[in-house]
Amino acid sequence: MMKNINLDSNIAASITKAASKQTYYTIRLFADRDRAADAYRAYGYFRWVDDVIDGEVSLGEESGSGVERSAFVNRQKSLLESCYRGEVPNNLRAEEWMLVELVCHDIEKNSGLQTYLRNMMDVMVFDANRRGQMISQAELFDYSHKLAKAVTEALYYFIGHDDPSPDHEARYMAVTAAHITHMLRDAVEDVENGYFNLPHEYLQARGISPQDVTSQAYREWVCERVQLARGYFKLGRECTAQVRNLRCRLAGYAYTARFEWMLKAIEREHYCLRSEYPERKSLQAALWMVWHVLTSMFALPSVKTESQELTPQPVRIEKR
Repeated sequence: MMKNINLDSNIAASITKAASKQTYYTIRLFADRDRAADAYRAYGYFRWVDDVIDGEVSLGEESGSGVERSAFVNRQKSLLESCYRGEVPNNLRAEEWMLVELVCHDIEKNSGLQTYLRNMMDVMVFDANRRGQMISQAELFDYSHKLAKAVTEALYYFIGHDDPSPDHEARYMAVTAAHITHMLRDAVEDVENGYFNLPHEYLQARGISPQDVTSQAYREWVCERVQLARGYFKLGRECTAQVRNLRCRLAGYAYTARFEWMLKAIEREHYCLRSEYPERKSLQAALWMVWHVLTSMFALPSVKTESQELTPQPVRIEKR
């Protein structure tokens, strides 16, 4: 039996608010009251892990090199497994107690929380080890699927938990599309930090490098990913429309709206990516997202419920 750890949930809430105000207010407004504190811990813990991996938070001897990043993330994975065995190691950092508390509170068999923790931990391990390395198409697919599974299961676990949610594969489509969009948005900055979001098969076939972001071949790949994300968002909206809990539907539409706005921005610039998109935080963007959420909420649900494979169709890209 694990001992009960009384970590002040304000720590987790503070980390969440500093990193993502949208996530903070989504939890505050929509999460089930008895699960809100754990929702902050779930986001806050992995936000901290991600910041350590990216070098934004220094832990002394466990920061910097690839070996040290791997050692850090392996420690976190080992901690997760220990907690689920009912074993709590000594000398834990304050942030690590957030993970301990989450596992302590996980009393359901095969819960959405456990799915979130295990899949998100795999995402962190992959991120820690891929820096400076090319990735394959299969790795890219697995990476997006694990993240989509983690975020989606967390959404249904923390918001409207007592109401049934769609149980088919389409439940993961919206977050998969969001992750595709996220990787496009951050592609230029990621290259500068040693993260390459294009599969090496495509780079080799087109004879380009990850740095060739303005090339015709790169923009064609961006166009294909935008189309794929568009299709996945459509399937995701159809799935979200089946969610019985109103708070959960609102949170789902709000989560994807910012990424769908991002797709529009990329399309407007003919699939040529930038390092920053400060306008995504503008009032105009916020109003568009609110309008998009409201129209999604009141749209009639489609009769389609099953996921399907989407093949991007050729789109002519104007040469620049």
